[in-house]
Amino acid sequence: MWLIRLYLLAGLLLHKAIWEILKCRTGAQQKPPTSFKLRLVKAAKVSFLLAIIVQTLVPTDLFPIAKGAMTLRIAGIVIYTAGLILAVIGRLQLGANWSDIEDAQVADRQVVVSRGLYRYIRHPIYVGDLLLLLGLELALNSWLVLGLLALVPVVLRRAVLEERVLAERLPGYHAYARRTKRFIPFIA
Repeated sequence: MWLIRLYLLAGLLLHKAIWEILKCRTGAQQKPPTSFKLRLVKAAKVSFLLAIIVQTLVPTDLFPIAKGAMTLRIAGIVIYTAGLILAVIGRLQLGANWSDIEDAQVADRQVVVSRGLYRYIRHPIYVGDLLLLLGLELALNSWLVLGLLALVPVVLRRAVLEERVLAERLPGYHAYARRTKRFIPFIA
């Protein structure tokens, strides 16, 4: 069980490290949050990450779904790995076009990315992160997996708002959005 927890923790740390390294490498501006709402969102993100790390480090299952649950854990690891890969590839393919979720801005240098994963879906990072969290909770055999039900509408709302800004300010985004799906290739 410790190997599973160590794998999950390593994936979380890898995910965070890649984001931070790419922020520096692409010159993404890390402005201090100015409004109370932005500070609250940033604090919530940090708290959420810390809570997941603590849950991963706790040696016993929190709110276990089943005893043993090895099949559930294996399925969780597969989903977690797929989500991690999807999010990381999506982030790498965005390159300098990425901006922090709270910013909702379009930089002067920004262009529509329509290659790789973005040829099929507009939000592979959001999908990857949701799969990562789903897989993590299943691998940890935890009923906290139901917390994703509360997170999905938040992510959907964020994606819709982000698309609205991009359609207004980024040439070619409207046409791109018409030929791609938001979250699931060829479906939704």
